[in-house]
Amino acid sequence: MAEKILMKGNEAIAEAAIMAGCRHYFGYPITPQTEVAAYMSKRMPKIGGTFLQAESEIAAINMVIGAAAAGVRTMTSSSSPGISLKSEGLSYLAGCELPALIVNVQRGGPGLGGIQPSQSDYFQATRGGGHGDYHMLVLAPDSVQEMADMTVKGFELAEKYRVPCMLLADGTLGQMMEPVVLDVENIKTYDKPWALTGTGGKRAHNIINSLSLNPEELEVWNHNRFDRYAKMEETETLYEEYMMDDAEICVVAFGIAARVSKNAVAAARKEGIKVGMIRPITLWPFPEKALLAAAVQCKHFISVELSMGQMIEDVELSIRCSRPVSLCHRVGGIIPTPEEVLEAIKKANQ
Repeated sequence: MAEKILMKGNEAIAEAAIMAGCRHYFGYPITPQTEVAAYMSKRMPKIGGTFLQAESEIAAINMVIGAAAAGVRTMTSSSSPGISLKSEGLSYLAGCELPALIVNVQRGGPGLGGIQPSQSDYFQATRGGGHGDYHMLVLAPDSVQEMADMTVKGFELAEKYRVPCMLLADGTLGQMMEPVVLDVENIKTYDKPWALTGTGGKRAHNIINSLSLNPEELEVWNHNRFDRYAKMEETETLYEEYMMDDAEICVVAFGIAARVSKNAVAAARKEGIKVGMIRPITLWPFPEKALLAAAVQCKHFISVELSMGQMIEDVELSIRCSRPVSLCHRVGGIIPTPEEVLEAIKKANQ
């Protein structure tokens, strides 16, 4: 049995990326994710990898584009304001159909905001992040173990579908320490016949490009991309259900908010309230079918968030607004307490 190691969430991301075959990291320090870059700066030179602290977040994401085009596993990490600077590059990654992992350990905003945890980049992540018609695959861990596991999965799915993948965490998960098992087995890799590796005179030249001045051609590109997204929605949607068998109230939460909510659900059950929780693990694709199925038996939904209410819109859309949905939230870097979530559950049960 693999040994458990006590690690900080940010460090678990970095080590898991290395284990997944990432040898090219480009980033820029920003709280609360700086430990990812710091860890990579120590480990990459020892394993023949490349660590480069770019002159800016914009430079870092463009270096990722270059490395991804060459077919290597590559990543960058940042926190909310830094991800905004990378948004043009995210669109180029999607337009060029290049796989890469982008880590966002969220902090409060808008603007510089604060350095405390937040989930207010939900819209930015799930609606693309940059300009144009596209999606990123978005994974939302709720533990240090999942920070590691979802890092590996992010690289795998990014390559499988040729899409950028975002690991969307928050400052709490990045900074907390928990025991983690780093599993080095069964890591999937995919052939990349499209990569710019040099031809050796044995094949036609590959071209990676996101520019098309032909409207009909660009329309076909977008339709083809969304056909792939539809396949991802069918086969890659991930979520966890907790005490949902007979639930009449459904709490929906992800990341650190889900950990708080699970305690509140357990406390409410002790008081005889039939409540359960659905935790989206992929924020895009969002588990619409699971929520729509839950709406058959549940009379009320509660979206628990560290934002002013962003995921709540996807909850309402998923259930076709067939049930009331209330919001339990804190912002500014404050995490809702189990007692606050329990109070919201009691109110919904009245």
